[in-house]
Amino acid sequence: ENPSLGIPLFLAEESPHGHMAIGTTVFPTGIGQAATWNPGLIRQAAAAMAKEVRLQGGHISYGPVMDLSRDPRWSRVEESFGEDPVLTAAMGVAAVQGGGGGDLSRPYSVVSTLKHFIAYGIPEGGHNGNTAVVGERELHENFLPPFREAVKAGALSIMTAYNSIDGVPCTANSYLYRDLLKTQWGFRGFVVSDLFSINGLSGSHRVAQNLKEAGELALGAGVDMDLGASGFARLKASVEEGKISREQLDEAVAHILKLKFEMGLFENPYVDPAQAAAGVRTAEHIGLAREVARESVVLLENKNKVLPLAPDIRRIAVIGPNADNRYNQLGDYTAPQEDSNVITVYEGIKRRLKEARVSYVKGVAIRDTLHTDIPAAVKAAREAEVAIVVVGGSSARDFKTKYIETGAAVSDKESVQDMESGEGFDRATLGLLGRQQELLEAVRATGTPLVVIYIQGRPLEMNWAAENADALLTAWYPGQEGGTALADVLSGDVGPSGRLPVSVPRSAGQLPVYYNRKHPQGHDYVEMTAAPLYAFGYGRSYTTFAYANLEMKRTDSTGFEVSFRLKNTGEREGTEVVQVYLRDEVASVVQPLKQLKQFRKVQLKPGEERLVSFTLGASDLELVNKEMQRVVEPGEFRVMVGASSADIRLEGKIVVPSD
Repeated sequence: ENPSLGIPLFLAEESPHGHMAIGTTVFPTGIGQAATWNPGLIRQAAAAMAKEVRLQGGHISYGPVMDLSRDPRWSRVEESFGEDPVLTAAMGVAAVQGGGGGDLSRPYSVVSTLKHFIAYGIPEGGHNGNTAVVGERELHENFLPPFREAVKAGALSIMTAYNSIDGVPCTANSYLYRDLLKTQWGFRGFVVSDLFSINGLSGSHRVAQNLKEAGELALGAGVDMDLGASGFARLKASVEEGKISREQLDEAVAHILKLKFEMGLFENPYVDPAQAAAGVRTAEHIGLAREVARESVVLLENKNKVLPLAPDIRRIAVIGPNADNRYNQLGDYTAPQEDSNVITVYEGIKRRLKEARVSYVKGVAIRDTLHTDIPAAVKAAREAEVAIVVVGGSSARDFKTKYIETGAAVSDKESVQDMESGEGFDRATLGLLGRQQELLEAVRATGTPLVVIYIQGRPLEMNWAAENADALLTAWYPGQEGGTALADVLSGDVGPSGRLPVSVPRSAGQLPVYYNRKHPQGHDYVEMTAAPLYAFGYGRSYTTFAYANLEMKRTDSTGFEVSFRLKNTGEREGTEVVQVYLRDEVASVVQPLKQLKQFRKVQLKPGEERLVSFTLGASDLELVNKEMQRVVEPGEFRVMVGASSADIRLEGKIVVPSD
């Protein structure tokens, strides 16, 4: 009622996969959203999230997370859109557009906050917040473009990252915020620190003597808001001492104040609780969450067409630590939930396959090794026609948390919890924890057909399941409708159309194993191949697709039309994610072996054939040269069209002329 100087408050809310508040709709986490390869759908989901934020009084949405994830040991892979800059940019742009695209005059627009600036997803050793070893050209080629595209789409806030690059903490890097973001990109929003990252300038990075000096460094670098308020709380003394100028302070205040005016908060600071009650977690929003979850499911193996399940199946065993655990399928940054709000895999299968007898046995926990009942799981599997075992990881916190220096919440350590992912929970290995592997092997030994589902926040190692399971799927953290979505896919009501937004390694010893690594091609290790178990872009369907008749036509000096015929050659309707990759054959600086440039989801009925066309332009062909300029160099480019980065079906070449 009585804010300072009559200025209304900005309320910032976490909303990476739904407004983090009780009673809202919980969507799949970022990695699951990216697995849909469907920006249009994510735009709709983001609009629903933004509406729920605004109806409940929030203004700023912390999200989307735009970090490229090149190390699955890192605890926050689940929040990201994966390893690729093009896919990440497409998803980030969709999320920003769904949040209003920067037009704050619209009733349900939010201030979208892009996280985290910059190179936060490649910390040394996979340790959250550790230094990132990355060159300037690599930053401009891969890590910065997704943020730039999202800024163009209307993002009005950028959050700093905890890490440092080449000795400079990102929260004190004036090049990033003053030179690049505000001057070169023309960013008209504001920069906010990550939680207590200004404190970290003195506490963690040790580039400031105290919090006062840390605040001065951050403000001088172009940070406008202190999330945590410890450093900027001392700026009054800094102004009085002449360490910072009133003009610097005014500049930061203006960046935030003008957005409050644009949003109309001075005239309308309140919301109507009745509208929130009617407009949050609506049937429409729940339906969107279900559709995103359906499209996020990635079918990795389907031997002997064990899926979809036979319509006349009558005995199903649903087993495993993630088969009937609500919080384990929701991911980090999720508010407490009513039981009725979340449909687990077990519940989803029971509801969908009403004619079957569906039994459930937990068997084991994610991490705990004491409280297990593998014999009961074996008994259930022996009595069933199919055993569906749901394993993986968890980002479920117990809400008895404390904060550490990086702002990551650490759960109570008195007991062994399921949590092995989520902010601050970095891994040294990628295998299943606890006795999950033992559970899988015991169920396999029964001889009952085995369907394995990984619910996870990072790509865990799946070597045994890939070889031994009859079917293998990952649903990431699929949100509140995950159980319904998986039941829809398992039954065949919905065909699987998800594709991997991140490579799945065979071993942590291969890391990094992202697909768009630069020349030269890596050689195999003594112990194993250098190739991932499953490549970026990979995913199976219940049908098959044929690619044919690749044609390329030049439209101008740097424009090309690429077209081909795509046919559904199977017996079921299905959706293919067609992917176009390029390789610059000879360039002035080292380029990737291949780089995704464009993609599209195409749905076809059995026997249906369609002409698919893409237009490649200068932005698809350019590189960052020795002078750090974005240019298109003349020469030959290899065009690769296929179903994944490792499944190229058609190849050709285009030539950019030198004149």
